[in-house]
Amino acid sequence: MTLIKLVATNLFVFFVTVKVKWGKEMYPGVEVNTDDDPVLFKAQIFALTGVQPERQKVVCKGVTLRDDAWGNFKLTNNALVLVMGSKEEDVPAAPVEQTRFVEDMNESELATALDLPEGLINLGNTCYMNATVQCLKTVPELKNALLNYDPTSGGGTAGGLTSALSETMRSLEGGGAGACAAAAARLLHALHAAAPRLAERGAGGQLAQQDASECWTEIIRALSMRLQSTPETHSKPLIEQYFGGTLDVELVCSEADEPPTRSTETFLQLSCFISQDVKYLQSGLRSKMSEQITKMSETLGRDAVYTKTSKISRLPAYLTVQFVRFYYKEKESINAKILKDVKFPLELDVYELCSTELQERLTPMRTKFKELEEASVEAALSSKNKNHGDSKKEIKRKATLPYWFENDVGSNNSGYYRLQAVLTHRGRSSSSGHYVAWVARGDGWLRCDDDAVTPVTEEEVLKLSGGGDWHCAYLLLYGPKILELSQEEESPEPMITDDASGPDPPTALA
Repeated sequence: MTLIKLVATNLFVFFVTVKVKWGKEMYPGVEVNTDDDPVLFKAQIFALTGVQPERQKVVCKGVTLRDDAWGNFKLTNNALVLVMGSKEEDVPAAPVEQTRFVEDMNESELATALDLPEGLINLGNTCYMNATVQCLKTVPELKNALLNYDPTSGGGTAGGLTSALSETMRSLEGGGAGACAAAAARLLHALHAAAPRLAERGAGGQLAQQDASECWTEIIRALSMRLQSTPETHSKPLIEQYFGGTLDVELVCSEADEPPTRSTETFLQLSCFISQDVKYLQSGLRSKMSEQITKMSETLGRDAVYTKTSKISRLPAYLTVQFVRFYYKEKESINAKILKDVKFPLELDVYELCSTELQERLTPMRTKFKELEEASVEAALSSKNKNHGDSKKEIKRKATLPYWFENDVGSNNSGYYRLQAVLTHRGRSSSSGHYVAWVARGDGWLRCDDDAVTPVTEEEVLKLSGGGDWHCAYLLLYGPKILELSQEEESPEPMITDDASGPDPPTALA
């Protein structure tokens, strides 16, 4: 009988179980969901055989499977599916080894030569999901929590999505291309179960392109429900701990003499609204912190204009910023894109966006950063004036200061951030085009374009500010700027060393 499974969305999904034959190898009991695009089945075959989807010829009862539609390719229970195609490493090499230059290498050769991490295969307009995962992978605390996640802990659709993301992280950490392809297929299933609107299909039946920001929000929502903090940090869920911030909000009526209203709001990301006057990220963030809104005035008994002023009272370790680049265009019924060039920095200082109380708490660590910068300048000038006859230099061991407040692990205690991931969009609408992740790795950057991962420069990253049809920054992920001091330098606060207890500060970004 055809296998029927009840998934978490309360929908019945029909699976068939087939046998896959590749050369002399036979793989029985392969479950296939023909409601999915054929490329997902090819991803399963890739995981089993190592044959890239574009190299596969898949045949059943004399009919060849296409990438975009099942057509006459009918699968029944226990059907035999023949796969033809060779793995890249099985292709005979040239008899004489020739010198290869980086410029002449393809993505696969470049990844091997430069020891680049794995990417995620595109399963049919799933670049939005792939780019989101690669950006989130740059957060060490999040990645480690997912690697240690118990997939048997349940949790409904949120638990299923977290388990699938955990498997994807493990595959990206060293599972190989086949494991990554299979994990991506399962992650897509889990994402569709958790957020059915992301499973929408186009007129031709293929998966529709989705908004990467919506995908990001859904994944963060699921993780906030399932990932708990470490015992050392107590209470807060991990997402709230490392991504959550707090705003002090004041409302003042512009039309009546009434006392200000004060409240507190939380956020998981900040928005940068793009107007004609906004040319830089910082000005876009500032404009959102002071805005005019309309609400009911109890004094006037009608709607009135209020000035809403917000100040950050708690900074998260990892600050997500969304460029509000899309707006709904009624005439064409699409989310049109604002292409305006808005510059963003590699290092971001949000001190001016903070409340007075928080600014006072940020001052001690900011002073340490300033002192270190001045000492570095003096050392550089001094070295130029010294006799360089003895080139031997003593290598000093570095000690890292915590980037969080002592009683609030996962916060930011300086207001300084470093850019560690950019999610970009190329195209004119959020429901079309292409998404790519650009992530920091050590002293360099990587472009993660689905399964193609290539090195890029900081200059190329800074060109993602918009202004044309090239990739435009849509989501920015900033991490805490880390302060490192030589052990001989004194610090009034305890420093994190190799023997220190408690959560470790991040040491790698990808």
